[in-house]
Amino acid sequence: MLTLMTNPLDRAAQALATDPAVAERLARPLVAQAPADPRPQLILASALRRLGRAREALPMLRALAQRWPRAARTRYELGLCLGLTGDAAGGRDQLDAAVALDPALTEAWAAIADAAFAVSDHARERQAQAALARLACADPQVGRGAELVALGRHADAEPGLRAYLLAHPDDADAARLLAACYLAARALDGAEQLLRHALTLRPDFAAARFDLAHVLFTRHQAQEALAELAPLLATDPDNAAWANLEAGCRALLGDEAGSVAIHRRLTARFPDNAEIAVNAGHALRTSGDRAGATAAYRRALALRPGASEGWWGLANLKVGAMDAADEAEMRRQYAAPQPADDRMRLAYALARRCEDTGRAAEAFPLYAEGARLAHAKFATVPRDYAAEAEATARLFTPTFLADHAGWGAQDDAPIFVVSLPRSGSTLVEQILASHPAIEGTMELPYIPTLAARIEAEGGPERLGRATPAEIRGWGEAYLAQTRVHRRLGRARFIDKMPNNFRHIGLIRLVLPNARIIDVRRHPMAACFSCFKQLFAEGQAFSYDLGDLGAYYQHYLALIRHFAIAAPGAVHTLVYEDLVAETEAQVHALLAAVGVPFDPACLRFFENDRAVRTVSSEQVRQPIYRSGLDHWRQFEPFLGDLATGLGDALHGWRA
Repeated sequence: MLTLMTNPLDRAAQALATDPAVAERLARPLVAQAPADPRPQLILASALRRLGRAREALPMLRALAQRWPRAARTRYELGLCLGLTGDAAGGRDQLDAAVALDPALTEAWAAIADAAFAVSDHARERQAQAALARLACADPQVGRGAELVALGRHADAEPGLRAYLLAHPDDADAARLLAACYLAARALDGAEQLLRHALTLRPDFAAARFDLAHVLFTRHQAQEALAELAPLLATDPDNAAWANLEAGCRALLGDEAGSVAIHRRLTARFPDNAEIAVNAGHALRTSGDRAGATAAYRRALALRPGASEGWWGLANLKVGAMDAADEAEMRRQYAAPQPADDRMRLAYALARRCEDTGRAAEAFPLYAEGARLAHAKFATVPRDYAAEAEATARLFTPTFLADHAGWGAQDDAPIFVVSLPRSGSTLVEQILASHPAIEGTMELPYIPTLAARIEAEGGPERLGRATPAEIRGWGEAYLAQTRVHRRLGRARFIDKMPNNFRHIGLIRLVLPNARIIDVRRHPMAACFSCFKQLFAEGQAFSYDLGDLGAYYQHYLALIRHFAIAAPGAVHTLVYEDLVAETEAQVHALLAAVGVPFDPACLRFFENDRAVRTVSSEQVRQPIYRSGLDHWRQFEPFLGDLATGLGDALHGWRA
């Protein structure tokens, strides 16, 4: 409803936002009455644009721009109309002129950001978002921090924002921006605390609520993240960032169909955005639609040949999805100046292409370059594996485990599959999940999260003073957290977090009836397979051959400790034996988890369940022997790995 105004020009301007048809009706006579006045013409042109008649507005806007070349809003409207009528370059030039004339014109910056997002122009989008972030803040110091955060320069922004927030603890903008710096540094506790503080100050702070949802998603708390997203999506279901995060949450909860549907909707709305196409490819790959995933990655590369995630997506299908023309284009992109992340993905993709075509000597330097860049990106504080193993052995002695026997939650539903990554754990999960009594879920984060919490509260001392009720409560909390992933309601379920081998003692404590399966592979094969894989996150040890060897030794030391401290608690399945004598090993595996044999487990490749690991394509095929010794063609380059493995290289089966 329009506010009562005596000035027809003001009434027309007010009507623009809510009823452009009324604005057009009011503006037309004003244009006729005062043809020299630019204001009614600009209102009329804006109304026509909002009514979907941008082409009709163009002559008027061009004339206005010629007569008043320094009018920023005229340039803004002209830029929008040119873009809507197919002249993207002309529209971009006019929007640039608008913000050059008036750097505080937020509508023009927002239009620049939207147009750049639609075509995956990251640099331009980031520049516009930085300007918008700065303009949204009343305090210049906070505005500068907002600009740096939008530009991805979190480390530069953090000191100034922290100092400002100490002096102004009730500034919600500063709290949210400092939280963004913490999130970038993976300091999730601090980020969550700051975002909840910001929302206490401003409950309607949409950006802070979205960031909180992002933090929760990063922690794999998908249900909680969706609860934060719900009010945002209710007000703006078409927001691409919010919808993309919703899709990620649904995938974490096993709702692959829901995730794919969201990505399809986003693809339809933003057909020229390469990143949306890549994300759709990832979702389709997980759901088992290899052809759809390939098409999505190809669409991303057609939109932007330098879309390195598209190249790595194709390579990561592991089905020879690339050809000589692809290799030529990747080499062209790789030779050009590239941001580190793009060079990293291109190196891995090119290496995979060389490996697939039998050129190990060409592939290895590319894998090494990709690993070097990944190590720089994901590097963490070096770990003392020997000290960790020693601490585990000191705490989880046979006496300690016997004294605490039966304290945990008594449910026998969980089956933990542990291993080094790329050792066959996804295949074992697929075999088990083909049994009618067992449900496959995913790599669940709940045991590592519990271990981290206990470590923060005192580690071994905290466990030593835990009461039976506390230990049972930890086990029951795990069972409650996993319930959302058990969509089929089967008696047993699989937690396939491979690095849970570090937490076998904790699992035995809080879930004494859980079954633990150790999947072991030849150390050279397992470690090199890790080295040549670019993981989505974590696994920082995998990007250095020497560290990989030490990590494998650490893994063996922990498994061997529990073989003595808790005999029979862990069933070891050797991947090479599974390949050589599949039926016998599957019988033994099913006996170890306490279920009768079912022939469906031998036809695991017919199971169409979603698979969320990098082995998703391989487990949809029958077992094959060709990959067992594939690492040997790279053996001349793996001296550092052999040195790092030491005695484990020959004694790994024992």
